[in-house]
Amino acid sequence: MDVTEATFQSNVIERSRAVPVIVDFWAQWCGPCRQLGPLLERAVAARAGQVELAKVDVDANPNLARSFRVQGIPAVMAFRDGQVVSQFVGAQPPAAVERFIDALLPSEADRLVAQGDEESLRRAVELEPTRADAAVPLARILHDRGEDDEALALLERVPGSFAADGLAARIALQRALASGEAAGLPGLQEALAAADRGDHDRSLELLLAALPQADGFREDLRRAIVGILDDLGPEHPLARESRRRLAAALY
Repeated sequence: MDVTEATFQSNVIERSRAVPVIVDFWAQWCGPCRQLGPLLERAVAARAGQVELAKVDVDANPNLARSFRVQGIPAVMAFRDGQVVSQFVGAQPPAAVERFIDALLPSEADRLVAQGDEESLRRAVELEPTRADAAVPLARILHDRGEDDEALALLERVPGSFAADGLAARIALQRALASGEAAGLPGLQEALAAADRGDHDRSLELLLAALPQADGFREDLRRAIVGILDDLGPEHPLARESRRRLAAALY
């Protein structure tokens, strides 16, 4: 489709939140543009709606060219979620165009994670064992079913994930409660139950309150709290206040 300065926001920026959009900055007088354009059109058409192509005539839309610092044409930019995620300048051979477009499309693991059921998540973990967004939700399913050994084995494969660390810490704390080792921590059982049902507010309140008396369980409590904060995201008001309280309790 041809895109202008008036339609760029809706046809490229907003549309790219649903599907990747490739923008071809070109001009009628540009020989390499006329070579590259049909390659892009055929490659996009072959992917049957998984990606879209927008064409911007830089002579008719100079403000767009300036906004995206187009200094030579053809210039090709790929947009996802409203942002440029990859680009190239100049005519390219067909194989390079194919690789450029394929890199924008979801992988098999991406599609399986999006489905989110246990069978799909297991297959995604087989394909990418260290992928946190597959391993953590699968571990949650297993944990809910009481299969904590398998859940922990999955979580150990994704070091550096706050969500994985948090869930592993919650499992460790539940085991400590079951064995009686953590029986003296006030409210811990309720805190973990609240976390499992998604009541972040109540869980954080009780976990933070337990920190002063945690003794040998401070690190597990910290990891459990950080995991919940990671679920909430950095801008959530509860996360901001809880991070302040966590820092005060630890330091």
